[in-house]
Amino acid sequence: MDDEYQSSRILIVDDVYRNIQLAGAILKQENFHFSFATDGNTALRVAREGGVDLILLDIMMPDLDGFSVCSLLKENPETADIPVIFLTAKNDTESIVRGFDLGAVDYLTKPFQAAELLARVRTHVHLRITERKLKEANAAKDRFFSIIAHDLRSPFTALLGVSQYLRDGIDELSPETAKELIGGIHTASKNAFDLLENLLQWSRVQTGTAVFVPEDVELASSVRDNIGLLGVNIAAKELSVENKVPENIRAYADARVVDTVIRNLLSNAVKFTPRGGRVELIGEENGKDCRLIVRDSGVGMSEKQLASLFKIDSRQNTKGTEQEEGSGLGLILSKEFLDRSNGYLSVESRPGEGSVFTVTLPAFS
Repeated sequence: MDDEYQSSRILIVDDVYRNIQLAGAILKQENFHFSFATDGNTALRVAREGGVDLILLDIMMPDLDGFSVCSLLKENPETADIPVIFLTAKNDTESIVRGFDLGAVDYLTKPFQAAELLARVRTHVHLRITERKLKEANAAKDRFFSIIAHDLRSPFTALLGVSQYLRDGIDELSPETAKELIGGIHTASKNAFDLLENLLQWSRVQTGTAVFVPEDVELASSVRDNIGLLGVNIAAKELSVENKVPENIRAYADARVVDTVIRNLLSNAVKFTPRGGRVELIGEENGKDCRLIVRDSGVGMSEKQLASLFKIDSRQNTKGTEQEEGSGLGLILSKEFLDRSNGYLSVESRPGEGSVFTVTLPAFS
């Protein structure tokens, strides 16, 4: 059985413990995780606590019967989408129809066969997993289009505005002003290119068309190249950027992944570090793995910001210390790339104390 099935949790609700034992023994045959409740109120509490993927619910119980429990589950937004299968000794049409009207997805008549119970559970767990993945995909798609609609517009708006001003006033502008405007065009163009590059790479990951080919990658060289690419931004904010990665540290990873991750992490550090601040890139190796640490003296992040940092449906869109634009997609892309490359990205941060991003990759041997 697939891991996604085995990690699913079934809640068995029945006031007769022998029935719980029987259903639990059947579920164990395919390694389903399950918990149980012997009354309706306990079942409601367990469901509200979260982590329940399917409920097997007996109809005939004292105090709150199965119909009442199902009705209360469907009234609560926190539990409304949990599928319910009724377990009933009643097989009259009226009871069955009432169960469906209350939101149940299926029913089993006692005594039931093990094969039938497992078949129903597999079907509805699969539907539950599929529905969850569909919601996640739709949320990601909505955020993707939001990025295109909003964030991609910003650099092009700047490009159009500055280039038009330069075109209309070229004969009257001083060389210094013209140079400043051209610098603005360069910055806006680079922002647009970086965003497009991240969007394209992220979309390839989501569609499964991204191909990763690990090879011998010298981290110090990639760090140098990316510091050079961001040289204008670094100089504009008078930042001290130090490359402390030893020349002998080599990762076994896709070169494009390493380059993209370093570019995004360095760009993020530059963006959120105040003028005159410091950024360090440090390399370490322990024989099996190598680590690249990007430490800045920037504004840092709260626990709430950290919790949503790598989520496409709640991505950060905070401006930099000098109002630099950004989509927040670069960090999300970096983490997804590393997850698919036997790597890992972690972060530590506190407001006002800066951030430390750590990239872990297999070492080349």
